[in-house]
Amino acid sequence: MEELAARLGRQEYKNWYKASLCLTMLKEGLQPFINQHMKAFHTDLLNKNSVLGEPCRISCTPRGTTFPKPCCSCSEWQKVILRHHRQPGAVTVNWGNCSPPNWRTDHWELAKAYMPRGQDRVNNRYDASALLNLISFCNYFHSVDVTCVKEVIRSRNELMHSGDCCVPDEWMKRYQKSLKSLLRQFSHVPEMVKAGQKIAEMLTMNLSIYISGLVTVDGARLESAACGQLEISVELISQWEAELLQERLRELLCSATDEDNDDAKAQVQNESAHAQLRQT
Repeated sequence: MEELAARLGRQEYKNWYKASLCLTMLKEGLQPFINQHMKAFHTDLLNKNSVLGEPCRISCTPRGTTFPKPCCSCSEWQKVILRHHRQPGAVTVNWGNCSPPNWRTDHWELAKAYMPRGQDRVNNRYDASALLNLISFCNYFHSVDVTCVKEVIRSRNELMHSGDCCVPDEWMKRYQKSLKSLLRQFSHVPEMVKAGQKIAEMLTMNLSIYISGLVTVDGARLESAACGQLEISVELISQWEAELLQERLRELLCSATDEDNDDAKAQVQNESAHAQLRQT
């Protein structure tokens, strides 16, 4: 508890922590919207092209960014996916994310073709990066201004690759501005409006910890909900912290595996050890 209090006593770490939690809130708001629209997109594709409804007969299995010798049905899916990609010739498609035999039945398998690498074992619950990249690269989301989407993606990548899990106040100001711009794009989506309210509350909180184990907001101890704020336990803060670190580790591990980067592998091992210590 004292170590957690010390970490939250550092403004730069507190910024990193709050900014990362905002991405979790953003993900929760985006998930229903993405699910609804990808279902509609998937159905529309099947209705327009009967070949897409035919089953895969040879269990096509792409690897990484390559998809050699797909069957007739999967080849047609590949063409359609590229046709709806905003930058089909300029960006590498992570075909290894997908299980092509499931393209005709699962709209999320279609979505994975527009997501960053490492989604092959994810099932229907994706992080903010995956959902934002889907919006950025799939032209079915043509109504969304991808400029602000890309700005939040950039900020998210900076958070995940921050060597000491710290970001300065000036960075937070730019981040808050980019989040507001993105949220305005979804003002018609109830789940995103709710997520926006949570994000605004998180960004204005000034978290600190008493030795008793309760979090304070703006220096006032929260002993009950009667003071107008919900009590947040050290256990909950630690749980959030562990989840954020696990996402960061997955990102680093994926990078180390793909690039065979010794420095990235060493960083994964080091942070994994620290994450285990924080959970004990």
